Amino acid sequence: MPNPQTKKGLFQFYPHNLIWLGLSVLAIVLDQWTKWIATTHLTYADPVPVLPFLNWTLLHNYGAAFSFLSDAGGWQHYLFTGLAGIVSIIFIFWLLRMPKNMLILPAAIALILGGAVGNLIDRVTLGYVVDFIHVFYQNHHFPAFNIADSAITLGTILLLIDTFFLEKQRIQRAEAQND
Repeated sequence: MPNPQTKKGLFQFYPHNLIWLGLSVLAIVLDQWTKWIATTHLTYADPVPVLPFLNWTLLHNYGAAFSFLSDAGGWQHYLFTGLAGIVSIIFIFWLLRMPKNMLILPAAIALILGGAVGNLIDRVTLGYVVDFIHVFYQNHHFPAFNIADSAITLGTILLLIDTFFLEKQRIQRAEAQND
C-alpha cells in the first residue's frame, strides 16, 4: 500500500493540515473582532491608557508594516493588496502539503497567513489597516499595530526558530532514513 506522505503533486494536500487552517481562521477572527471593537469604541488618534507602557490608540495605516510607504500617493495600496493575496495563496498550498510530524513550521505559516489575510481584509474593505495597540517607553514610541501584525510577528519568530534550529534535524533524519 503506498504511503500517503510520499504523494507528490501541486494540488496534493493532507486532511490533517486543516487544523492549521483553523489556526489561521482563528487569527483572522480575533484580528477582525478586536479591530471592530477598536473602531466602535475608540476615538481616532485619542490614546486610552491601559498600562504605564500601553495605550489603545485607533490609527489608520495606509502603508505596510509600521506605516512604511504610507505617504506614497496610493499605488502602495494595490501593491500591498496584490502581494498579500499572492503570498496568502502560496502559504495555503504550502500549509496543506506539510507532513504530519511537523508542528512549528505549519504553526508559523498558519499565523503569518492569518495575519496577512486579516490585514488584507482591511485593505480591501477599508483602503487602510486598522491599528490600535500602542506600546511606548517614556518618549520612545513603537508604531501602533494590531492582532494581525502580532500573528505575523509570532509566525515569523517561529519560522526563524524552525529554519535555524529544526531544519538541520529534519535533514539529518531524512538522510538517516535513506541510508
